[in-house]
Amino acid sequence: MQHTSDQYDTVIKTCRELFIKKTKDYGTAWRILRLPSLTDQIFIKAQRIRSLQQNEVRKVDEGEQSEFIGIINYAVMALVQLQKGVVEHPDLSEKEAIALFDEKVGLTKALMEDKNHDYGEAWREMRVSSLTDLILQKLLRVKQIEDNKGATLVSEGIDANYQDIINYAVFALIHLNEDK
Repeated sequence: MQHTSDQYDTVIKTCRELFIKKTKDYGTAWRILRLPSLTDQIFIKAQRIRSLQQNEVRKVDEGEQSEFIGIINYAVMALVQLQKGVVEHPDLSEKEAIALFDEKVGLTKALMEDKNHDYGEAWREMRVSSLTDLILQKLLRVKQIEDNKGATLVSEGIDANYQDIINYAVFALIHLNEDK
C-alpha cells in the first residue's frame, strides 16, 4: 500500500500545482460559488470524461486527465465551502487557500488509506470507466442531498461523497498514468 500512497501523492502534487497557479491567476474567486454550482462543475467534467470514453471523435484537444484533475480540485473547493460557507467576495489569501487545500486532501487521503486497507486495493482491478461511473453516481447522490436541503435519513453526508469523488478521480489518474 506504500506504492499507492506514493502514487496518490504524485497525482495530488499535480493537482496542487495547478490549484496554486490558478490561485495566482484568479485569486480565490471560487469562494463565491454555492455548493450546487461546484457540484454542477464536477458533473460537467465527469460527463465529458464519460463522453470521451464512449465516443471515437474528439473535437476539443483535452483528454481525460485534465478533467479528472479538475474534478479533484473542484471537489476540494467544495469541501472548503462546506467548512467555511459561501461568501460574497473572495476572502482567502493564497497562503490560506493552499493550507485549506492541503488540509482537505490530507483528510481525504487518510480516508482512502483506511478504505484501501479494508477493501484490499480492489480499485486496482477496476476500469477507469467504472471509476467515472462511480463519480457520476456520487454526484447524483450529492445533487439529491442538495435538493433535500442537506437532510438524509441513513446516508453519509455531502462531505463523504466529495471525498469519495476525489479518491475515485485519483485512482483513475493512477490508472491512466500507469497505462502511459
